[in-house]
Amino acid sequence: MSKTILFLNGPNLNMLGVREPEIYGATTLAEVEKISEAQAAMRGLVIDFRQSNTEGELVSWIQEAIEKFDGIIINPAAYTHTSVAILDALKMVKGPVIELHISNPHTRESFRHKSYVSLAATGIIAGLGVAGYRVAIDAMAELLN
Repeated sequence: MSKTILFLNGPNLNMLGVREPEIYGATTLAEVEKISEAQAAMRGLVIDFRQSNTEGELVSWIQEAIEKFDGIIINPAAYTHTSVAILDALKMVKGPVIELHISNPHTRESFRHKSYVSLAATGIIAGLGVAGYRVAIDAMAELLN
């Protein structure tokens, strides 16, 4: 039976390909989703790929994952640096949690250097562009084996 992964994307990631392409690239979130689904299938995983601009919706999905999913990959975007609510929800997850960032927050503005999500993450992937999505899936597959 395949392991199921909840793949969450936070605010403004629906604007990939348009928003600051010099930082985030030209690939759209729909393209990232297809790439991620193909990589997951190669690794014997099933992903449920979601995006929200709303903190509360992300928290509700994380709570859903506690019973329904084997692990979470989350690109919390700006909520990385602000959301204790997402941290508290992630701390309840029993499976692996991978924090993912397209850019490297540590090479950007100082307010991006603090991550609440990291306090609940099994691992962190940052700065690899959208290729980080494939790396995160590979890492999750290894963690679940």
